[in-house]
Amino acid sequence: MPPTVRPRRPATSLARLASGWAVGGFGALVVWLGGWWFTLAVGLIVHLGLQEFFRMAQFKGIRPATKTTLVAVQLMLLSTQAAAGGGWLGADVAAAVLPASGAVICGWLLLQPVTGTIADVAASVFGLFYLGFLPSHWIKLRELSDAALVPNLAAQGWPGSAGLALTLLACFLIVATDIGSYVIGRRLGRHPLSPISPGKTVEGAVGGLLCSLAVGALGGHLLGWRIGWLFGGVLGAVVAVFALVGDLTESMMKRDAGLKDSGDAIPGHGGVLDRIDSYLFVPAVVYTLVTLVLPWLQRR
Repeated sequence: MPPTVRPRRPATSLARLASGWAVGGFGALVVWLGGWWFTLAVGLIVHLGLQEFFRMAQFKGIRPATKTTLVAVQLMLLSTQAAAGGGWLGADVAAAVLPASGAVICGWLLLQPVTGTIADVAASVFGLFYLGFLPSHWIKLRELSDAALVPNLAAQGWPGSAGLALTLLACFLIVATDIGSYVIGRRLGRHPLSPISPGKTVEGAVGGLLCSLAVGALGGHLLGWRIGWLFGGVLGAVVAVFALVGDLTESMMKRDAGLKDSGDAIPGHGGVLDRIDSYLFVPAVVYTLVTLVLPWLQRR
């Protein structure tokens, strides 16, 4: 089968640039502030994203437990923050919010005049996982305080916490993936990656992975990890893969619902989900690697 030559993409609009810079500036500010400011910002973003997700589900004739799930997601985020860093709420209590919320959602659907279906339950519980449990790991990552996770910064008097450095690194890796995918895909892209998202190419995906790998290797070295270039590079590659999975997952749902964009909240970019899809699966993976694998590696 001959390579497919993709049509040239239109120039980036002024509205897209302006809204992109505004979103990026807002994100940088709340990441720097951390704490409850960060949690409230994450809560606002996922609330808007969850509304868009349920809108897509409703286009398919699904009747999710919208209000119940929206409330449950906020409880999950707030309890995660309250339990972070040895806070006043026990970690076990925060962890119990997910299963308890799932049970409440199922009960709510059972009590409706028209009994819920498998699709209604699945959409509601997936929404709880997709835009509640997964984003809660951004809060866990941001609240990390063990200076041993960033030894070079700790030795040089870094004014922020380990969580701030690791959250910024995770964000930089996602941005590197996006930039690499866009630039390489635009210049060299010839082979479509998936029919789910026709604009993406194999070359773009590889370019994104290599850019994220390079930024991760540099980050691992600067943070002072043992064989930091290797672990950082692996982290960058893993982030690139999961960012792509997040992007394609949202594209799959939009295609199934017959929508081009998840919404129109951000001028030139579409909906909130269209902007955060790459950021949903990543934090859980990064948090797991830096709290389980990295400490073990540092002790070798």
